[in-house]
Amino acid sequence: MKKIGKNIVNKKPSIYPVGKLIYIYIILIVIIVLMIFNTINLNNTLGSSTNTYVNDVTSQLADDISMRIEAIKSSLRLLSDSINILPDNQEISSFLQKKCKSLEFTDLFVIDDKGNTIPEQSETFDLSLVSSSFKGENNLIYLDGQSLLFSTPIYDEKGISKVLIGIRDKENIQNLIKPKSFNGQGLSCIIDQNGNVVISPTDLKPFMQLDNIFKDGTDTDAVNHIKKMRKNIINGKSGVFEFTASDDTSLIISYHYLDHNDWTLLTLVPGELISSGTNQYIFYNFILVACVICVFSVLLYLIFLSYKKHKNWLEKIAFTDPLTAGLNNAGFQLDAQKLVNTAPPSNYTVIFLDIKQFKLINQNYGFNKGNDVLKHIYNVIYNNISSNELVARSENDHFFICLNESNKQIIQTRLDMIIAEINSFAKNKASQLTILQGACLIENPNSEINIIQDYARLACRLNSKKSRCTYYDKEILDTMKKEQELNDLFENSIKNKDFHMFLQPKIIISNNKIGGAEALVRWFHPERGTIYPSDFIPLFERNDNIIKLDLYIFEEVCIFLQDMIARGEKPFVISVNVSRVHFKDNDFLKAFARIKEQYRIPNNLIELELTESIFFDNQQIESIKDTIHQIHQYGFLCSLDDFGAGFSSLGLLKDFKVDGIKMDKKFFDDISSQKSKDIIANFIELADKLNISLVAEGIETLEQLEFLKSVHCNMVQGYIYSKPLPVDEFILWLKTIK
Repeated sequence: MKKIGKNIVNKKPSIYPVGKLIYIYIILIVIIVLMIFNTINLNNTLGSSTNTYVNDVTSQLADDISMRIEAIKSSLRLLSDSINILPDNQEISSFLQKKCKSLEFTDLFVIDDKGNTIPEQSETFDLSLVSSSFKGENNLIYLDGQSLLFSTPIYDEKGISKVLIGIRDKENIQNLIKPKSFNGQGLSCIIDQNGNVVISPTDLKPFMQLDNIFKDGTDTDAVNHIKKMRKNIINGKSGVFEFTASDDTSLIISYHYLDHNDWTLLTLVPGELISSGTNQYIFYNFILVACVICVFSVLLYLIFLSYKKHKNWLEKIAFTDPLTAGLNNAGFQLDAQKLVNTAPPSNYTVIFLDIKQFKLINQNYGFNKGNDVLKHIYNVIYNNISSNELVARSENDHFFICLNESNKQIIQTRLDMIIAEINSFAKNKASQLTILQGACLIENPNSEINIIQDYARLACRLNSKKSRCTYYDKEILDTMKKEQELNDLFENSIKNKDFHMFLQPKIIISNNKIGGAEALVRWFHPERGTIYPSDFIPLFERNDNIIKLDLYIFEEVCIFLQDMIARGEKPFVISVNVSRVHFKDNDFLKAFARIKEQYRIPNNLIELELTESIFFDNQQIESIKDTIHQIHQYGFLCSLDDFGAGFSSLGLLKDFKVDGIKMDKKFFDDISSQKSKDIIANFIELADKLNISLVAEGIETLEQLEFLKSVHCNMVQGYIYSKPLPVDEFILWLKTIK
């Protein structure tokens, strides 16, 4: 049994390519048969449609000749309008001589009802030929020499006393009716209903074949066609037929009624002209079939030789992460789908890991060090999973793990061990990586892995417990629905002014007077009631609605300041938060400046607060420098908000010319600590030396306030003086503080 099994395994790789080639050869044979069948069918179709083709082409030729004849008539009518404005006969003569050449007339002259011509003609003209034009008609006739005579009346204040005549000779008209199609081998002539030749072809012999056939009477089909043609010509109908000439050459004749007089265009085309092209095309088609066979055979041979060689190479490119040399996201999805499809329900869990603020590692230690950290993370995870589990770096600092486990406690224990080992390189707790975790249990083996990945990613994004793994569940689904509802309410709430501006005062400690205020936003929906900023601010920052909301609050600030100035009150500086999302647009300040100008707010009354989260790398730092410079150019003040909340450094104060900073509430939470007091005191002294206005934020207790007084802090903001107030309550509060 083992031997049989082994043989089957060994044969499998060789059978598969051969079997695949057999299928390809069958497809090739089918294609070749179809091409041959198509070629034969094409030959039959072209043979039956030859007359139709000739008929269509000559029909277009007849239409073209009719239009060109009509164009000649139109040109003559236009000339007749110009004759009366010329002052004398000499001018008329000169004018007609010029136009005669440009309009390709053989002769062009004017004749009156007495037979006088301008210019003078060498021979007497027969007035009866143009009698209808003296009666107001535009006339076209043919002369004995197969010339065409065009005539049109010339009107003056007395009526018609002259006629303009244009003559085109036989050669001129032959060029007019000569077919441009059929490689120039077709012949055309014009006849009237009685069979009289109006314009003869350049070679009359082929047309004489018809007369010989009719007289001979042996070719009954041809004779019948000729009789039918005569009848159709009398009735103004068109047609086409093929016949064999006395020299056994095949000829196709087409006849089409012209839109002038009772004339018909006859066109004669050699039959071999079309059939030879068809035969040549079919010959080339068979050559093409032979070439296809050869090319396919060579290609199949080359495919067979290179199949195994390229298979592994292509898989490596498609499914390998070049940094970690492990699976990339595409490879993870493919392998995970295979694992899940063959496993019982609720047997696997997909986990998403997000390394928080990884950009700071690249910024502080360089990209090479950052890459080493990513490889370290991958190796640690890889060494802690079994053979039926997967890990992949999906992009940047994100990793996916597929664990053969469904117990949340066991999964958390394993993740804690992995994260602990990842952070084993850190010398202290401050250097440890913060890794956010999100997971999704695969309950249905037929689930699409990319969708499961999205669920795990979403769970990670909504993770409120930084050190624990959050699972995609009903609670997260409810959060998504809630966010979608808030998104749906946003536009109407902006329109209906459901967003309200609140103001929290900044108080100068030394005299207890107001030194400014910060504008904050509150959402009061008529149906949903109060919606807290923590519910909608992060959401709107993710979908860019925060841009419109910031501008909305900014305009409310401008309206408030305009009202203060109109009431004769002394305005004070109001701070407005500017989300980092604005910095995606280099020209975002123009919108703020337009609103400021619209309400005519004086310079330096509005302070734009930037959060430290906008500073990531050196390139962004240079861009922020330019932005702060523009802020001052537009007449705004600029401050740094939440200083100390994250990774703020004193280098920011050196690099950026800000007007003020707000020390974060965290500085004052442990005010009883001497170390905290020393840091605050020294920082206030430094800000004073740098001429930067400093505001202590989040002050709530008397102990905090007394200490800040002792170290000469300029301004404070917090509940010790007032909570954020709606505008009407803030105005009343102002009166009490005064």
